[in-house]
Amino acid sequence: MRQPFLINWRFVTQLEKILRIDNVDIQSLLGFNDSNLKPIEERFSTIVTVRGENVYLKGKSEEITVIEKVFKEMIYVLNTTDQLDPSDVTTIIDLTGSGKEIIDDEEYDNIILYSKKDVIKAKTPTQTKYFESVKKNDICFAIGPAGTGKTYLAVAFAVSALKKGMVQRIVLARPAVEAGESLGFLPGDFRDKIDPYLKPLYDALQDMLPSEQLRNYLENGIIEIVPLAFMRGRTLNNAYVILDEAQNSTTMQMKMFLTRLGPNSKAIITGDITQIDLPSKAQSGLMQVKEILKNVDGVGFIYFNRNDVVRHKLVKDIIDAYDKFVNGNGNG
Repeated sequence: MRQPFLINWRFVTQLEKILRIDNVDIQSLLGFNDSNLKPIEERFSTIVTVRGENVYLKGKSEEITVIEKVFKEMIYVLNTTDQLDPSDVTTIIDLTGSGKEIIDDEEYDNIILYSKKDVIKAKTPTQTKYFESVKKNDICFAIGPAGTGKTYLAVAFAVSALKKGMVQRIVLARPAVEAGESLGFLPGDFRDKIDPYLKPLYDALQDMLPSEQLRNYLENGIIEIVPLAFMRGRTLNNAYVILDEAQNSTTMQMKMFLTRLGPNSKAIITGDITQIDLPSKAQSGLMQVKEILKNVDGVGFIYFNRNDVVRHKLVKDIIDAYDKFVNGNGNG
């Protein structure tokens, strides 16, 4: 009777886990003829099976924990150096086994996207809350001063979701209202007039995607960058939708934008309520929506402040100086 009991006890100590591999080229990760898996198979008794973008692990729980860390390190090394071979994997296994990890779990979990030049991740506590809110909610508002990463991270969230196959397209919108100028005031045809308003969104995408891939996405409508007025009458399914500079949207425009969402879509709305350029009689849709949707499930609000500024260190001082001036504490 003891032998079956022993076999059963050994069976329940076995753990099965599925790792989702994303933000990386799976073929490059595994290597030619799965050569990058061989050091793992040789070092551990755990059974490793790869199907599509999922890695299935079956073995001892302690080993699976280590192997999971090894895969995280492999993804990080490949995305930051553009190369990975069996000798790299062996080094990663040795480092991980000795507790000398290249990237710790917390830092890895904060990675949003591997871009062309760098790893895009949450850098401040508020950015981390932003990341968590976006994962939790279908609609997220990011409100705060310039330089806090609201728009840049929103685009990174969208590109990451597109790469993972979570959505089929990205739509980026901005109100065509800036510094008191009207479209008619600007030179050129219609495209020439609206492009300056949309340039910050192009800049973010160019940081995150190879030029040829971005051009392909734009030409095929996988990524759209449009003035907010062009959103009217549309229903966006399987899409990641971003409204930037939302403080310059009117109440009706904000309602119109929010009601464009279709099934399996997410939206991020960013804005700075201290930089409203609307005519004096028009009410900012962003100011109003804070009260209208503050208690709606599935809608998150994240508020940034000057401590979250990640641009040049002088930006914080500039924001402080303007705040003091507006509040009557300056010398102006």
